[in-house]
Amino acid sequence: MIKRIRKIKGNRLHVRKGDIVLVLTGNDKGKRGKVLKTFPERSRIVVEGVSFMKRHSKPNVKMPQGGIVERERAIDASNVMVIDPKTGEPTRIGYRTLTVDDKKQRVRYSKKSGETLGG
Repeated sequence: MIKRIRKIKGNRLHVRKGDIVLVLTGNDKGKRGKVLKTFPERSRIVVEGVSFMKRHSKPNVKMPQGGIVERERAIDASNVMVIDPKTGEPTRIGYRTLTVDDKKQRVRYSKKSGETLGG
């Protein structure tokens, strides 16, 4: 039941597209990169310059000669930490509610510095 609901609703990830993250585990441990794409239903993200895979492609209009293409592969979102924009160090993310023009808005913030994160 829960898996079905999760597929429909999706998981909430602590990272968003455009965040700069640090990879905590795996072959690319210690690398930093920008989040290019998120897959909340699978709790996976694609990070720029991290976890490459090779794809063999047939000749087509874009690549008339075909060949082997390297692309970023999705990694689990739990294996990364968001980089604090103020200190440049990895940090955990919290949520707080701000009131702007009588409208409540839920924003993410850095637990280390208290800095509000974009989005």
